[in-house]
Amino acid sequence: MTQPLAGIRIADFSHVMAGPYASHLLQLMGAEVIKIESPRGDAFRSYGADRRYDGLSPAFMAANAGKKSIVLDLKDAADLDIARRIVARSDVLLENFRPGVIARLGLSYEAACDLRPDIIYCSVSGYGQKSPQRDWPAIDNIVQATSGMMMLSGEEGDPPVRVGFPIVDTLTGQTAALAILSALVRRMQGAGGSYIDVSMFDASLAFMTSALTPYLVTGQAMSRMGNTGYSGLPTASLFTTLDGRQVSLGVVQPNQFDALARFVGRPDWLENPLFATPEARRANFDAMKAELETVMATRTAQEWESSLSAAGIPCGMVRRVDEAAALAGEDALITVAVEGLPGDGAVRLPGTGFHMEPGHIATDAPPRLDQHREEILAWLEEDAL
Repeated sequence: MTQPLAGIRIADFSHVMAGPYASHLLQLMGAEVIKIESPRGDAFRSYGADRRYDGLSPAFMAANAGKKSIVLDLKDAADLDIARRIVARSDVLLENFRPGVIARLGLSYEAACDLRPDIIYCSVSGYGQKSPQRDWPAIDNIVQATSGMMMLSGEEGDPPVRVGFPIVDTLTGQTAALAILSALVRRMQGAGGSYIDVSMFDASLAFMTSALTPYLVTGQAMSRMGNTGYSGLPTASLFTTLDGRQVSLGVVQPNQFDALARFVGRPDWLENPLFATPEARRANFDAMKAELETVMATRTAQEWESSLSAAGIPCGMVRRVDEAAALAGEDALITVAVEGLPGDGAVRLPGTGFHMEPGHIATDAPPRLDQHREEILAWLEEDAL
């Protein structure tokens, strides 16, 4: 079955995570991605402490499956010429150098347009190409700090809390992929190419809309609520169960509270003026939570998750990543064969996060450094004839 982006080619000059993750999502949907790497290779190739995976680290595999790799030194005239020929035959140029660097190397937006007038050119950077902070270096944890994200988790008075994975990198990559898709649609409609400026900072603000918009509208910043949900209700929080594990309740609608109270044998909550309405439960947060803590300690986490979920009452057990992977549906993870790695060579990777019918999400192994040089050079020669 044809993938939705079959026939789209991306000249990918990006490295590490935000840019590569954007082209990774597009590749999973069928785009051909030519990864142009420096002689040193993408720094993520040997990222982490386990030297057995040098060259194809898990961090690298997370954003580079199915791509083609060629090493080009853009400071070398002959290699720059090869890069230009690749760009001329590509639909998209993606880069995440510091602002101004790729232009100095000879592949500015204007130079790319000379090679292909309808090119879609996407630049990813920390703070954008034109902002006062354009020259500030930025990685994921830096933008988690500067965007306010670190002050959204934890309780009031706690020190800043970093989200425990590179969320800014991945959300920025997803934003860039969406922007590129939008530009491809625009071009299909006859409007020509586009220049896209994706900022990790701006993408983070957009991603934090549920926290930022209340401030923009009311002038009041949200309070930090720890493990309590966005509703601020004590019935949307974390509870310890009989086996010492925890579950998260998400009881935010009146009908859900009604169902919960009856399910646990506490219909008196529905008549108690301290708990009968959402406003009352917020005002008496500690008392309501204490009641729930007593109830939730009577069954195991698995029992609560199964029984409450079956009754239509939102409840989920807190899982480690390995446990969550075991819960994932078959189509949520993609298996690829990768030679030369520990184990049997079968590696599972996350998919796109969505299903589409008709549709087909599949990929090949991530490339070794410069693996596809001869193939790419041969293709360029054939295309020139």
